[in-house]
Amino acid sequence: MTLIKSLVLTAAMALSLNVFAATPVANDDGVVEIYLDQYGGHFTARDTLASLKPGKYQFIISNKAEKLVGFQLQNFKTHDQLDMFPIEPGQTKKSSVVTVTEEGFRFRCPINPTPWYDLDTISAK
Repeated sequence: MTLIKSLVLTAAMALSLNVFAATPVANDDGVVEIYLDQYGGHFTARDTLASLKPGKYQFIISNKAEKLVGFQLQNFKTHDQLDMFPIEPGQTKKSSVVTVTEEGFRFRCPINPTPWYDLDTISAK
C-alpha cells in the first residue's frame, strides 16, 4: 500500500471513530488544564491547542522519556518566564496556574533540548 493510501485510510478511520482531539475547557475553578506528554525530543498534547482563549491555565506534563527532562513555559511575546521545573522519568508534574494573555505562550524542554512550541494564536474572539 502506498504512503498516500495509508494516510487517506488513517484519516478516514479517525473521522469515522470521531477521535480528533477537542479544545480543552475550564474546570470548575475556571482553570484550563493542558495535558502534555514529553518524549525524547518532543511533546504530544491530549487535546488540540488550537483556538485557545486568554485565561488561567495549568500544564500537566508526563515524562515518557527514560531520562530526566524539564518543562519551561514563557510568555510568547515578552519571553517572561511563567514556570520551569525538572521532571523525573515516569513522573507527572503540574505547573503553577498561569495567566495566558493574547500575547500567547511557548514551551520547551531545556534539559533535553526540544524546539520551542510557539502558541501565538491566543484570541478572545
